[in-house]
Amino acid sequence: MKISIELSLYPLAEEQYKTEIWAFIKRLRGVEGLQVITNGMSTQVFGDYDLAVNHVMAEIKHVHKTTGAAVFVCKFINGDRSQVEAES
Repeated sequence: MKISIELSLYPLAEEQYKTEIWAFIKRLRGVEGLQVITNGMSTQVFGDYDLAVNHVMAEIKHVHKTTGAAVFVCKFINGDRSQVEAES
C-alpha cells in the first residue's frame, strides 16, 4: 500500500529555523524508497505506507527532541499522489 504525506515544519526558534527545516528534509531524502519533493510551502513524501509513516514520525520525534519547540502541519492520504501532483 502506498501513501502520500504533505508536511510543513515551523520551528519556533528565532535563529537558524531554515537550517532545521533543511536538515529535516535532507534526512527524509536520505531514506531509500521515499520520493521527497519540496516547494516554498511544504514537503511531500511519497512511498510505501509503513516506510513513509515510520520515517516521517521518527523525524518528527527527532525535531521535537532536539529543538526547543516546533509545529508540524501534516496531511496523510492513501495512495501515491505524486503523479497527480505532477500533472496539475
